[in-house]
Amino acid sequence: MTSKQMFLVLMLLFALSVLPVLAQQDEDVRGAFLTTRPKATDKGNDPPAKRTHRRPKPAPNSTPGPVSSGGATPSTPRKVLPRLGLGLTLFMRDTNGLAVRTDPTHAFRKGDHVRFLLETNTDGYLYIFNTTDGGPAVMIYPDQELDEAGNYIQAHVPFEIPSSLGAEERLRWLTFDQHPGAEKLYFVFTREPLAGAPIEDDLISFCRENANKCPWHPSSELWAVIQKELSEAGQSSAAVGIGKSQTSKEHNAATRGIGLNRDDPEPSLIMLTASSSKTILVTTVDLVHNAISQLDSESEDVQP
Repeated sequence: MTSKQMFLVLMLLFALSVLPVLAQQDEDVRGAFLTTRPKATDKGNDPPAKRTHRRPKPAPNSTPGPVSSGGATPSTPRKVLPRLGLGLTLFMRDTNGLAVRTDPTHAFRKGDHVRFLLETNTDGYLYIFNTTDGGPAVMIYPDQELDEAGNYIQAHVPFEIPSSLGAEERLRWLTFDQHPGAEKLYFVFTREPLAGAPIEDDLISFCRENANKCPWHPSSELWAVIQKELSEAGQSSAAVGIGKSQTSKEHNAATRGIGLNRDDPEPSLIMLTASSSKTILVTTVDLVHNAISQLDSESEDVQP
């Protein structure tokens, strides 16, 4: 056996030994995320009275509880928090206008239309930053023109970016233009608002007074924090369901603010922090698009 053949055999054996580990990790990640969804028979999975992305108002001060005979207040069990989790599904509009699950690694062309469906496993705050060809980062969500500049997300109540309920077709999809490049999207999910990033009225006021500085750009200090958290990313699952059309349950949940249960479709991709003590989850999606459309490419193929 030659050295090259020996190397190939060793690589094959390594791959065979790793596959079961990766499969188990994928199962663990999906299981940890989906078990926090309510069962279909559970109560309390009704749609919110009015969906809002604004921070909930703090509960009014409650009356102090009774004091024990020993003079100490009864201890309250500490709530066990789940690991922060984010589910992401990328849909692309097909020739019939339907939303179809697509692998983010797909090579996109001019004129392709995409939309994200996002789901978290606990209440929190979602930020999306974008860089183009490694350039400076801009915050594209929250947006001063969407959801009252709010970014509060309810557990397992999915929402679309952009929304399929947009007033115009151009507002319902992200459309790749004629300029080729690499778009990197940073999804940042936190338990509490991200320090240093304006949201709600603060973002609206900032953009009103600094129109030439919107979309908002994070400071170098904040961006360093995000990069650090990205380097300490937890676990992620393999993509599932690629090529399947969006179901009516997914669409209704996203457009009507209805919580998903365990029997509903799973996100294509799921990311979890390494531990429940983490208060921030950062993950990225790379979208690469070519200079020409599929139609242009086919036209070039038939040129004499």
